[in-house]
Amino acid sequence: MALQLNDLAPDFTQDSTEGPLNFYDWAGDSWVVLFSHPKDFTPVCTTELGAAAKLKPEFDRRGVKIIGLSVDASDSHAGWSRDIEETQGARLNFPLIADHDRKVSDLYGMIHPKASDTFTVRSVFVIDPARKVRLTLTYPASTGRNFDEILRVVDSIQLTDKHKVATPVNWKHGEDVIIVPSVSNEAAKALFPAGWDEKKPYLRYVKQPG
Repeated sequence: MALQLNDLAPDFTQDSTEGPLNFYDWAGDSWVVLFSHPKDFTPVCTTELGAAAKLKPEFDRRGVKIIGLSVDASDSHAGWSRDIEETQGARLNFPLIADHDRKVSDLYGMIHPKASDTFTVRSVFVIDPARKVRLTLTYPASTGRNFDEILRVVDSIQLTDKHKVATPVNWKHGEDVIIVPSVSNEAAKALFPAGWDEKKPYLRYVKQPG
């Protein structure tokens, strides 16, 4: 069964490009982005892993660890890693889980029960330091993932966890946010003393806090 938002992300121990890896021990108290692949040496996934490697400093800056998964074995991952570096200009700088027995894929509900193979293993999970799943995305095989969007969502979740705001459509870090409806105007005066722009009683824009 697929994981839902706020479910506890399952722990596991599995082989990886960095040796045997226990997920909870590896994650520590960090945020995690786990993203999966149905097979090694596939073109779209090759570009994604290269892009993720290049963006790792941005994830690091947000206190986020990134980890990939593919359903082939570690020796296959080693060869694929060389191809990624050659074609994408970036060395793999985070673990790639070798989910050869589909243990993690099944734990996280990545394989649809009606699927005959691993075709549906194209998922993204954002997991917070309390091990709660905060975002799930599943992509078709033909569409490369947008890692800028994943960073944007992490920015939003981390901001809205700290402040009583939500982020509007297409929001990016530094732009105005929305005061959540559960905060009254009286309470908002204390939280946002510089004021806000009220379009409707339920739609109050304010400068991004922090």
